Amino acid sequence: MADLTSIEDLGIRAEDVLVLKDPEFRRENVCIVTGATSGIGQALAIVAAANGLSVLGVGLGVGTNEEAGQQTVEAVESRGGQMTFLRADLTRDEDIEATIDKAASMGAIKFLANVAGIQNISRIEDFPMERYDHMQRLMQRAPFYLSKLAIPHMRKSADSTGVIGNMGSVHAHVATLAKPVYCMVKFALRGLSQSISAEGGGKVRSFSVTTPYVKTPLAMNQIPDQARVRNITPDEVVRDVMLGQARVKEMMTPVEAANLFLFGFSRHARYLVGGDMNFDGGQILTY
Repeated sequence: MADLTSIEDLGIRAEDVLVLKDPEFRRENVCIVTGATSGIGQALAIVAAANGLSVLGVGLGVGTNEEAGQQTVEAVESRGGQMTFLRADLTRDEDIEATIDKAASMGAIKFLANVAGIQNISRIEDFPMERYDHMQRLMQRAPFYLSKLAIPHMRKSADSTGVIGNMGSVHAHVATLAKPVYCMVKFALRGLSQSISAEGGGKVRSFSVTTPYVKTPLAMNQIPDQARVRNITPDEVVRDVMLGQARVKEMMTPVEAANLFLFGFSRHARYLVGGDMNFDGGQILTY
């Protein structure tokens, strides 16, 4: 991979980054972002840093992923932001605990974005159980445990507030063929957002984000498997499966999804308490 020194090198235009004035968006406050080596997580790390937060970007950090994490740090710092990349396997409790410890050493933990995710295209009768277990630990148990550990820090902060955003999906609302576990964990994240908010007393709140297909490696890499399972061509996957039900006939960009999290974290979203931010391009509620 070539050396990267700017967010433009990562495919993000500066004019597309949402910047909001918020008294909580300052260097002393920490935003934890999982899945920070690519896609939405990488974009969110950049957006959060652009808004003055200290960012702890968390990623698996193997091979090119670790290099991508460090390049994201360089891109953030080139614009005067502050970011630390932490290599962590979020299926391991000790790595989750280390993530919170590292974030606490950087400042006050105020924001947590549970973005990390993987995909497996298989029908229920063919689904490999080891993959089921891995997806459950990474995409459901890890967000719960990270939240469990982060909330006490939020409560101990100066104003006892904090916000946790969870990456949902249209698959947190409707199920599609050959994505049973992905749908299960995304539905669960909506429940986690509501549960955190129910216990948060209006101080610690949570929300989920629903997007259409986002142009990330996770989405693009599943096209061949979708074609195989559905017995259609890759072009038909994009046209009929990914964009077929949407009214906006193009994929969302990672920075557009990241901006939704930033808005959800901000003072402008103080009534977003347990809710789902549905920006799905019309896939679910129009027909």
